[in-house]
Amino acid sequence: MRKIILLIVFVFAFIRPVSALDVSIPEAPDAAEEYMPEDTESFGDGVWYIFKLVIGKIHPEIVEASGICLSVVAIVLICSLVHGFSDSTKRTTELIAAVMIGILLFRPSEIFLQLGVDTVREMTDYGKLLLPVMTGTMAAQGGTTSSAALYSGTVLFSGLLSTAISNILVPLIYIYICFIVAGSAVGHEQLKEIQKFIKWLMTWILKIILYVFTGYMGITGIITGSVDSAAVKATKLTISGAVPVIGNIIADASETILVSAGVVKSGAGVYGMLAMIAILIGPFLQIGVQYLLLKFTGSVCAIFGVKSTTNLVKDFSGAMGMILAMIGTMGLLLMVSIVCFMKGIG
Repeated sequence: MRKIILLIVFVFAFIRPVSALDVSIPEAPDAAEEYMPEDTESFGDGVWYIFKLVIGKIHPEIVEASGICLSVVAIVLICSLVHGFSDSTKRTTELIAAVMIGILLFRPSEIFLQLGVDTVREMTDYGKLLLPVMTGTMAAQGGTTSSAALYSGTVLFSGLLSTAISNILVPLIYIYICFIVAGSAVGHEQLKEIQKFIKWLMTWILKIILYVFTGYMGITGIITGSVDSAAVKATKLTISGAVPVIGNIIADASETILVSAGVVKSGAGVYGMLAMIAILIGPFLQIGVQYLLLKFTGSVCAIFGVKSTTNLVKDFSGAMGMILAMIGTMGLLLMVSIVCFMKGIG
């Protein structure tokens, strides 16, 4: 009897309180930390807080982008006036206008492209810190198979997408810009056809990765029974539209993600989604402003009737749209995965 009592005392002496959900949430990167709200319990309030801060800081980008677009309109207007005075110099004028617009828009395009690449890398790096935490939390509550499947799938496809962006899409965007300037300056239809093919190729690279990701998430849901159907629906809705169009990326996915985030209770998940949004929202809005202003500029230039230069401006806006698509696709992929983890442990 004395031995049993001593054994019980010995066991209780080494007991420590343990919680499966006592996890260390990785902090947001330095670039995104300034946008993070103090209270990360409410996802909706956190998103609104981040959005207000970012909107207040992109005013200089709007002014600079507006100045560039006004310069483009001035070039097209001058080109149109020269056309009115003499038809003999029409081709030369269009060539000079194409070169000037190309020089004017190439620099901001290069800056925004690098910004997009850096944003994708930051989201990927933060995902590598956050996903193990989500996996461990889900596994601690009994979702061992589900967490392993979700983790491996997310790491695989986010890594694949990141590699495709760095090694394929970024060089293709540079080539695309060169072809749209050359096509506008020279006017050869062959160059325009190559330009269209490059844009089609970039679009379908993103679509294929999302198609396969959606298929994997669907199969995982059948096998493990833990993948959130609403999250998969968000990805399918995104694929159903044209991926480079930012409206489809936001409109098709945001409602489902917000609803899913509102019904789960995971501190790591909510904080992780807010951190992803803090990383994403600033660059996305900066590039988005340039994209919309170039769209508007192309419409204004169309009034003057100079088709080649008008198409050049619109094609540059298409390049901005592809950069937005890269960022939006990576952000959506990671946030859908986080929602799946959250639903699995909710």
